[in-house]
Amino acid sequence: KALVWKQDLRIIPLSATVYMLCYLDRANIGNAKTLNSSTHHSLLDDNHMTNYQYVVALMVFLISYAIFEVPSNYYLKRFRPSRWVAFLAFSCGATTIGFGATKNFGGVAAVRWILGIFEAGKEGMFPGLIYHQTFWYRVDERSFRVAILLASATISGAFGGAIAYGIGHMSGHNGLSGWRWLFILEGIPPCLGAVLIWFFLPDYPETANWLTAEEKTLAKRRLAAEGSKGDGENMTWIQIKETLMDWRLYAHYALYFGIAVPFSSLSLFTPSITLGLGYHDLMAQAMTVPPYAISYIVTLFVSWSADHFNARALHCAVFALIGAAGFLASALLPTHAYLPRYGALIIAAAGGFSCIPPLIGFLSSNLFSTAAAGLAIAINVSVGAPGQIAGVWIYKPEEAAKGYPTGHWTNAGLLLFVCAGAVAMRLYYGLLNRRLMRKGLGEGKRLFRY
Repeated sequence: KALVWKQDLRIIPLSATVYMLCYLDRANIGNAKTLNSSTHHSLLDDNHMTNYQYVVALMVFLISYAIFEVPSNYYLKRFRPSRWVAFLAFSCGATTIGFGATKNFGGVAAVRWILGIFEAGKEGMFPGLIYHQTFWYRVDERSFRVAILLASATISGAFGGAIAYGIGHMSGHNGLSGWRWLFILEGIPPCLGAVLIWFFLPDYPETANWLTAEEKTLAKRRLAAEGSKGDGENMTWIQIKETLMDWRLYAHYALYFGIAVPFSSLSLFTPSITLGLGYHDLMAQAMTVPPYAISYIVTLFVSWSADHFNARALHCAVFALIGAAGFLASALLPTHAYLPRYGALIIAAAGGFSCIPPLIGFLSSNLFSTAAAGLAIAINVSVGAPGQIAGVWIYKPEEAAKGYPTGHWTNAGLLLFVCAGAVAMRLYYGLLNRRLMRKGLGEGKRLFRY
């Protein structure tokens, strides 16, 4: 426990903070869309963009990060985590600052494409940092720590709304609209955080100079059967083929696709949704804070509980069901029932966000080699890319007056799919384990975790 605590102090705060800052860079376009819209100085007004072009700009980002996600995890192992993650963080920040200088739709789309390359796959850093944790933590220790990363993205939504509310009052300062200040000021911290990652993020237990020889030995022994190895061989074509032909993993990928749609749509359209709940302009920005703040707390609790009770699949299923209930209520309530619909939005966000870390932990705990962990986690997040692309289309501007029924119904259906799929995988892995035990293989072979 002392060793794990020592690792936590060096790895988790730095990883979570920089990921939160980088997630601001990705999601702040949703705030920029509505910021100062009442005075016609929003992102769309200044760049002479239509709602359709805005959605295309969102999709461009998702396409580029889907293409570059798997290479990102490959280079993480090849170039050392501290160097690769630092490069990504600095590049994301610098690109975001450049976003503040765009003048038209072409510029917005180009910057979003470049940002997608650097953030590669739910910001490339997310699967990269998940993979990084497999070098340091056992299976039953990962979900909560993955949750801290994901929750940092969730809380960035709360900070993003609060920051946008404050920066909105700067509109016109030095001749710049508020949304331009938003991108410029939120792009600076990731650049500074990249310096901290370069010098302070530890790569592997085997090379950590802040661990004693005894601690290095203990760290390596702890992960002998269920962790990735820093001195492990680079990925071979045989290992790639084995991972690609492991058909059970595709069920995990399908579940991640299911959660990617609500995650993407909520991340990008919460300001638009609150705008349709009777709140206006800067107040709509401020009212995005409670759903994210509550989701942050729920996500941490769910992930701790999933690890503590070693029940990741069931936790994922239960909270996916809760999220689905929130979206169903949002779709069924009358459009003028602003307060109940706002409460339903909070329930949907809390359930939808909190079921993701147990789902990712469910996958990573059933990968049995360093190569499989890096490739499968990257594929998992990349498969979520089409879901995220779908997520940018389901909240249609023309349905704002109706309360966005298409978006809510779609998200509810997919979360119900995730719920059913997680339960099915739990039962399937239980069946496989019983077969292994009957054949006498349970002692010499790793059993599946769920």
